[in-house]
Amino acid sequence: MAAVGECSLSVPWKSVSLTHVEYPAGDLTGRLLAYVSLGPIFIIVGFVTLIVFKRELHTISFLGGLFLNEGVNWLIKNIVREPRPCAEIHPSVHSKYAMPSSHSQFMWFFSTYSFLFLYLRMHQTNNARFLDLLWRHVLSLFLLTVAFLVSYSRVYLMYHTWSQVAYGGVVGSIMAVVWFVFTQEILTPLFPRIAAWPISEFFLIRDTSLIPNILWFEYTVTRAEARNRQRKLGTKLQ
Repeated sequence: MAAVGECSLSVPWKSVSLTHVEYPAGDLTGRLLAYVSLGPIFIIVGFVTLIVFKRELHTISFLGGLFLNEGVNWLIKNIVREPRPCAEIHPSVHSKYAMPSSHSQFMWFFSTYSFLFLYLRMHQTNNARFLDLLWRHVLSLFLLTVAFLVSYSRVYLMYHTWSQVAYGGVVGSIMAVVWFVFTQEILTPLFPRIAAWPISEFFLIRDTSLIPNILWFEYTVTRAEARNRQRKLGTKLQ
């Protein structure tokens, strides 16, 4: 427990602006959109978790593209130097420049890349069933909706103008297409060689580029292995 004297220090305090989102008091819509605007943080956490447990090269490349996209956003912001519309309302924002919106650019990169992955990277199965196609359509619609809501939240909460989130969406989408083509044409042929590196084998990094539907593959392999082990266990107990 802090002493009484420690509570009166004159040192200024700062918030972690990366996760600090403000909304009008008493505004339920603003509060919901404030949580929605944290979408990029949730996605990064999800990527890190996925990489730790799956250690798949394409996922690592996807995350690398997101970081590159953020670097491009920082560069454009410092070239254009367009201020935020209501900087006095949000003094704790870590960046005073707002063109283009980093949230919008991030989300549209993520959504566009995921869209291309679902329809181009996973299209190799010619006997795609109705439910398989349906979940792709539903997921794509969900991703586009979330990208729009995050972009809208930045305007509603007065962190950006419509033009700033629009340009962010355009830049993010273009970056996603470029990075997807680069990954498919340049990086993917190198993945088998990278996966064979001693350091990759040490960290169990793998390449699943030739498997069109990794979810179905892992499900069938795991189910077959579980049944095989169950049969062996039953034989030992007899």
